[in-house]
Amino acid sequence: MREAVLYTTDEHGIVHCALCSHRCRIRPGQRGLCGVRENRDGRLYSLVYGLLVAENVDPIEKKPLFNFLPGSRAYSIATVGCNFRCRHCQNSSISQYPHLQGTITGRERTPEQVVEAALATGCASLCFTYVEPTIFGEFALDCGRLARDRGLRNIFVSNGYMTPEAGRELAGMLDGINIDIKSFSDRFYKEVCGARLEPVLDSVRLMHEQGVWVEVTTLLIPGRNDSDGELRQIAGFIHSVSPDIPWHVSAFHPCYRMTEPPPTPPATLQRAREIGLETGLSFVYQGNIPGQGGEDTLCPGCGALLIQRIGYTIRDNRLGRNGDCPDCGRRIAGVWA
Repeated sequence: MREAVLYTTDEHGIVHCALCSHRCRIRPGQRGLCGVRENRDGRLYSLVYGLLVAENVDPIEKKPLFNFLPGSRAYSIATVGCNFRCRHCQNSSISQYPHLQGTITGRERTPEQVVEAALATGCASLCFTYVEPTIFGEFALDCGRLARDRGLRNIFVSNGYMTPEAGRELAGMLDGINIDIKSFSDRFYKEVCGARLEPVLDSVRLMHEQGVWVEVTTLLIPGRNDSDGELRQIAGFIHSVSPDIPWHVSAFHPCYRMTEPPPTPPATLQRAREIGLETGLSFVYQGNIPGQGGEDTLCPGCGALLIQRIGYTIRDNRLGRNGDCPDCGRRIAGVWA
């Protein structure tokens, strides 16, 4: 256990957690919606500090981050718990573990051990992922600060449901973040995720303003969030923050408690990509169906093929040393060095 950050306690001993946008009011002996933060006699504790259930070396493209150190590897870690209850969660066995099993589990690790493992495996970055990493924010902050001192970059793969207070704190150690915009509908967020849309949009804006490299992912679920109108809304929002924010439109596959929609057809991803480009986005990538051609990085200026990908594998990288297009000289937005 570790005492939590970003909370206050009122005169009744009720803790007010300010880490995520649920802003849970937690009575003594109770836990927040994430299942891993507990009020003990008016003090809030993280129950998962240093208790890892996942430690993997992943290609950075798996996050997905395409305009961030392409071809590098990320040391990826997670604890149990999540502040969402997504019906289509691919990692429900760990994200919902505290609710499904009623316990906390994990292997004890220190920030020093995590950073040393990342360096020993040749990773260029430390990635907090698989569940919503904000819920183990204390451990992420300690790991991230140490990682930066040792020359590693720090990445979040996030649902974006952090508070502005937490977002600013995390932005101080983050270099990149991929934020899911799961839908542009509050109803979808409420029924499918148990959350709201606006805090997610606020986090995209905040991280971009704080100088963190931002990419956005939308998993397209047939009949749920893949209409032309909704896709234009998402693309338009991203464009309003910055046209250089990459948008990943990914294919859904039935899982967990959402097995009724069929898998996303390739044509839907292609249509979404076209909508994003028509809206003025510089980079729109298709995901989860390799080999369709929508995984490549093209120069927004001259259209030259800069980085060719098949799945998580880079086939060719023509990008200049300083992130410039070799054909027209345009500086390509991203983190390349």
